[in-house]
Amino acid sequence: MSIWKFRNWVIDPDFPRQEQLENLRYYKYAATDKSLLTKYVLRHYWNWAVTLFPTWMAPNLITLTGLVLMMFSVAVILTYVPDLLYSDETPRWIYFCFAASLWLYSTLDNVDGKQARRTGTSSPLGELFDHGCDAINCTFVALLQAAALGLGHSGDAGILLLVTVVGFYLSTAEEYYTGVLYLGIVNGPTEGILVSCLAFVWSGIFGAASWHIPLRDISLLSGIAEYLPENANFAKVFVWGMVFFFLTTHLPFCIHSIYSASSSEPVKRRLAIFVNVLYPIVLYTAAVSLWMWSPYSIIFDQEHYILFSLAAGIMFGMMASNIILAHLTLSPFPSFTGILGSLWLMALLVGIVPSILGKRILAPEAEHLAIWIYCIIAVVVYSIWASMVIDGFCRFLGIRCLVISHAEQRPVPSSSSTLPEQAQEQDSLLQAQEEGAGSSSNNNSRNGGPSYSTF
Repeated sequence: MSIWKFRNWVIDPDFPRQEQLENLRYYKYAATDKSLLTKYVLRHYWNWAVTLFPTWMAPNLITLTGLVLMMFSVAVILTYVPDLLYSDETPRWIYFCFAASLWLYSTLDNVDGKQARRTGTSSPLGELFDHGCDAINCTFVALLQAAALGLGHSGDAGILLLVTVVGFYLSTAEEYYTGVLYLGIVNGPTEGILVSCLAFVWSGIFGAASWHIPLRDISLLSGIAEYLPENANFAKVFVWGMVFFFLTTHLPFCIHSIYSASSSEPVKRRLAIFVNVLYPIVLYTAAVSLWMWSPYSIIFDQEHYILFSLAAGIMFGMMASNIILAHLTLSPFPSFTGILGSLWLMALLVGIVPSILGKRILAPEAEHLAIWIYCIIAVVVYSIWASMVIDGFCRFLGIRCLVISHAEQRPVPSSSSTLPEQAQEQDSLLQAQEEGAGSSSNNNSRNGGPSYSTF
C-alpha cells in the first residue's frame, strides 16, 4: 500500500476542507499574559534573545528546535535513568541537561512569535505549529519531572502527567471559546517552567535522593510534618503542590472564562458547551487512570510507564491540536471519538473487565505488545494528520513551514542595533491588542460566521 493510499485510508483525503481553510482569512492572534515575571523580567530577556537569530530563520524552525532539545532529554532518561529512580550511580549532569533543555524550550517557544513579527511572517500555521509542539511537550516535561524527582514508575509520576495534560487541555479549550490565549498571574508556561527548572538544578546539585528525605527528619519542618502523611517528603510535596496549584489557580479560572464567553447563550446551549469541553478530557483522564492504576496492569509493576506516557501523550497532542485547528478554522469543537474509543478499549481489557472477573484478560506480554502497537499507531496517525494540516495551510497561505520565502518576508532594518527596539515596539503594539482582547469573546464565530469582536 502506497503512503498516499494509506493516508487516504486513515484520514479524509480532502482534509482540511476548503471551507475550513477559507476561515483562516479571519485569523488574528490574541493573547494575554498577566505574569509579573513576564512583564518585568522575561519580556526583556526574550527581546534580547530574538536578536540572536538570523532573520532568514523561520519561526517554526525555532519552535521545532526547542522540541528536539526536549526529545534529546527524554533520550537521556532512556539511556541513564530508565527506571526513573535515584541512585548514587546516576550522573548529576543529566539533571542540569533537563534544566537547560526545558529553559531553552521555553525561550524558543516565546522567541518564535517575536521572530515571526520581526520578519513579518506571522500566520495561523505558526500558532498551530507552536501550540501543537507545546501539547506534545507536556508529556516530555512530566517525564523530566518524574526522573529528576526520582519518582520511578509510580502513581506520582502518573499524577504529574495528568495534571500537565489536563491543564493544557483546559487552556486550549478556553482559547477556543474566548478567542484569547490567557495566562494568569501565576501560570504553567512561565512560573511552572521556572519552578521545574529550579527543581532540576536542585537535583543536579544535591541529587534526586534529596527529594526523598522525610519531612519529619528535618527539625525546621517537624512541626508541619505532624499534619502530613507519615511518608511525606519533598517529592510528595512537589506533586501535591502541582495538584494544588492546578485546582486553585488554573481549573476554576478556565471554567469561569468559558462560562463568561457563553453567558449570552441560552441555558441549554451553555450546558452543551460545558459538556463538549469537559466530557473528552474527563473520559481521557478516566481511561488513562483505569489503565495505569489497574492492579492487573504492567505499566507500573514492570516499568513500562515511559512507553505508556509517550503513547497516551501523543494521543493527547492530537486532541489538543484538533482543538487548535478548530479554533483557527472556526470549526465545531472536536469529538475525539477514535482517540477516546481506543483508550477505553484498553481500559476495559486491562482495568474494568479483569476487576470484575478477578483475573487478567491480557497476558503481561500481550499488554506490553499492545502498548507498543498503540504507541506506533499514535505516532503514525498523528504524523499523517499533522502533515496533511501543514500541507493544507501552506498551500492556502502560500507559505512554507520551516523556510521563509522571499515572497512572504517583509523588510527589516539592516542595522542589528535597531532590532531590539523594533521588537519591543512590535511587542508593545501586540500587548495593547492583547489587553483589548482579554475581555472579549468569540461566541459568534462558533455559531456560523466569523466574529471580529474578539480581535
